[in-house]
Amino acid sequence: MAVEMLAYIKRNSPIHQLTGVTKLLCFIMWSTAAMLTYDTRILLLLLAASIAIFIVSQIKIREVSFVLIFILAFLLLNNIAIYLFSPQEGVKIYGTSHVLFEIAGRYNITLEQLFYQFNITIKYFTIIPAAILFIVTTHPSEFAASLNRIGVSYKISYSVALALRYIPDIQRDFRNIAISQQARGIDMSNKEKLPKRLKNAASIIVPLILSSLDRIEIISNAMELRGFGKNQKRTWYSARPFKRKDYIALVLVSTAFILTLLITFHDGNRFYNPF
Repeated sequence: MAVEMLAYIKRNSPIHQLTGVTKLLCFIMWSTAAMLTYDTRILLLLLAASIAIFIVSQIKIREVSFVLIFILAFLLLNNIAIYLFSPQEGVKIYGTSHVLFEIAGRYNITLEQLFYQFNITIKYFTIIPAAILFIVTTHPSEFAASLNRIGVSYKISYSVALALRYIPDIQRDFRNIAISQQARGIDMSNKEKLPKRLKNAASIIVPLILSSLDRIEIISNAMELRGFGKNQKRTWYSARPFKRKDYIALVLVSTAFILTLLITFHDGNRFYNPF
């Protein structure tokens, strides 16, 4: 069976053993630190730590390969857009211009621009593993309990959990409908021309939408019959108490977060300038 995209992957790793609250708080601090700093030295350390944590989690690359490919494609488009709209951004930031070669007009390749976009790329690679790990190592019900525990309304928390639970269902429905349509002679492989494949894809999308709407109605009726939303508060079966590992993880990530802010803003400039 194909690996489900962005679904909870059960493992017995130290990352899985942390509570949802711990992973949520760590992810917020980690991503905030990576987004705020442009110090290449810090970003490289955070990148190395992200890779190490990913290895410890026992999640295999092939299990999240589709998401990684999609994000890498977006990263490539983002870098191209940055250069097209602001080819001299690095020169403005670092105050120098080391031209490698000219293209046309204001478009040239400078070390400063390459270094600036290199930092942006590192940011992506620092945050991506943490984001993926948070999703695939946290059970949706525990994630909802975590959101509610930090002050988010339990109605919103439960909605997020339902959305995460629904991702694997959509994938299974899509595969089942696609197999059924192919059995009826509708070809969506590379053998068909692109316009024909897009037309055939509609034979999957329409049943998928209808089945999704039907499932939404069933879930809504079930929740309404059980009185969901009647009370202001609720308890959570999947909530877990903090353990020693949770405190250690929070202390380590909090320390890294504080040190990142101190090093980044100690001179009033977020950018590390090697020029």
